[in-house]
Amino acid sequence: MRQTSARLLRLLSLLQSRRHWTGPALCERLEVDARTVRRDVDRLRELGYPVESSSGVGGGYRLGAGNRMPPVLLDDDEAVTVAMALRAATSGIEGMEAAAVGLLAKLEQLLPEHLRARAGALDPVMLALPSCGTQVRVDMLTRIATACRDRRCLDFDYRDHQGRASRRRVEPMHLASHGRRWYLIAWDRNRDDWRTFRVDRIATAAIADQGFAARRLPMDPATFINRAFALAPYRYQLRVRVEGEAAEIAARVPRWCGVVEPGTGDGCCVLALGAETLDALAAQLLLANVGFRMIDEPPFADELRLVVERLRDGLALAAQAPVPA
Repeated sequence: MRQTSARLLRLLSLLQSRRHWTGPALCERLEVDARTVRRDVDRLRELGYPVESSSGVGGGYRLGAGNRMPPVLLDDDEAVTVAMALRAATSGIEGMEAAAVGLLAKLEQLLPEHLRARAGALDPVMLALPSCGTQVRVDMLTRIATACRDRRCLDFDYRDHQGRASRRRVEPMHLASHGRRWYLIAWDRNRDDWRTFRVDRIATAAIADQGFAARRLPMDPATFINRAFALAPYRYQLRVRVEGEAAEIAARVPRWCGVVEPGTGDGCCVLALGAETLDALAAQLLLANVGFRMIDEPPFADELRLVVERLRDGLALAAQAPVPA
């Protein structure tokens, strides 16, 4: 009986770890035959777990949604990870604090002493700073994530960085967290192109009945969103020529400083930058830490030189007469 109960727990853990299992795969993992797997699945159903099964090519077992939340099995590392994540869950997300604290209290009550010590090890040194800017509502993130998962179009009102309002219908693909902000990567049906949207600027989002076939991003999501940051329609945009191969320079330049593009085969490449202020643009050039020459002198070149001169003058004065600390 004890062996059967242990196997049921193992089967439940497997079903919770993956969306779909074939019968042969479960037999292999549990080291039993197909008849035993079917019998154990029936026992889980009797206990209230909604295990769904399908036959034929591609058939197998999956844990479906029921009328209530069944117990979830976690191994040691998963339990500690959840506890640590809950402590940081409220950063930048509105409406999560009460639920996160309540869930953490339940979890820590059940943790064995050695896991409770691991989960609480970072408490004395972790500090959650107040979020800057507008927080994202948890129900908004959940709604967008659901649309991404179910491949359903999403309708919402959007306000861009210049305050211009528009109504959008998109095919949502990925949610990305960058710093303390959340972004949606989606195919914009209004623009017939890929776009990145800041979630805190999205309002009245509604999941449409219309589905869509998944499209392939032109690059991996992380590269796409970093490129979107660098090449957004900033007020000041600059392209400079850098000596070195594109792959070498891209490995050295922080992604948020700009996008490295291949050159013309002369041993040089191009660095494209953008910022809302000239001070920020100058800072990006400095932090890129590469020698460069402007390709086409922009209309704000003289103003940019003044920013650099102001920095140089300040450093010269500090060298002549250091200010007491």
